[in-house]
Amino acid sequence: MNHEPGFADALFHADPVTALRTDLALALRAAAAHDLGEGVCNHFSVALPGDPDHFLLNPRGLMWNEVQADDIVLVDAHGNKLAGRHDVEPTAMFIHAAIHRIAGKACVLHTHMPYATALTLTSDRGLDTTLSQNAMRFHGRLAIDAEYNGLALDVTEGERIAHAMQGADIVFLGNHGVVVCGERIDYAYDDLFFLERACTAQVLAQSTGRPLEPVKAEIAAKVAAQIQSERLQSELFFKALRRQLP
Repeated sequence: MNHEPGFADALFHADPVTALRTDLALALRAAAAHDLGEGVCNHFSVALPGDPDHFLLNPRGLMWNEVQADDIVLVDAHGNKLAGRHDVEPTAMFIHAAIHRIAGKACVLHTHMPYATALTLTSDRGLDTTLSQNAMRFHGRLAIDAEYNGLALDVTEGERIAHAMQGADIVFLGNHGVVVCGERIDYAYDDLFFLERACTAQVLAQSTGRPLEPVKAEIAAKVAAQIQSERLQSELFFKALRRQLP
């Protein structure tokens, strides 16, 4: 889908896209409130409905706690800014564009949140989904990309990460951070929040030096299916965030 500048600006202010911009900005402010951000780095994006080659993205240079709907930018898969008043950070384009296009994910949240990132530094590279109840919700939904190649400054690195996901919702990037994807912003943010909670619990448990007690894989799979079958709690959480962070 090609958008002429005038059309892109009109699209940017269309009601459905405005709603997505509002929700994306809310997710960023919530992540800041939950200490999941890192300066002005990292990005959240959401594809336009039915159009994975064009997506909304937080701009370069703003702290997450200051992002409002009008700060969100509209970009295409080639890194061209189509609408919005701010610049775009290059690594965001390479990672997010590839995941939207290749992995077919609607919402892509990339962070260096501390406890999840800590686990990417270990030999396991990620979360054990048979430990805490929060971790079990991700059983069968994780991928590990253990190959760290430096900053994602070209399209091939973004494509490599997207292919490494192999259809998973979440990928732990070795020595780097995590990417959490979802079909909706509220679902993806709920997963991001509870992923960090699960990683926090694992790091704290490991720090005791005591042996860990995982559950059977069948139990973890059951919990994951239970949570995925009914996402009302995710919707209610995001509505609560909207009340707390207007």
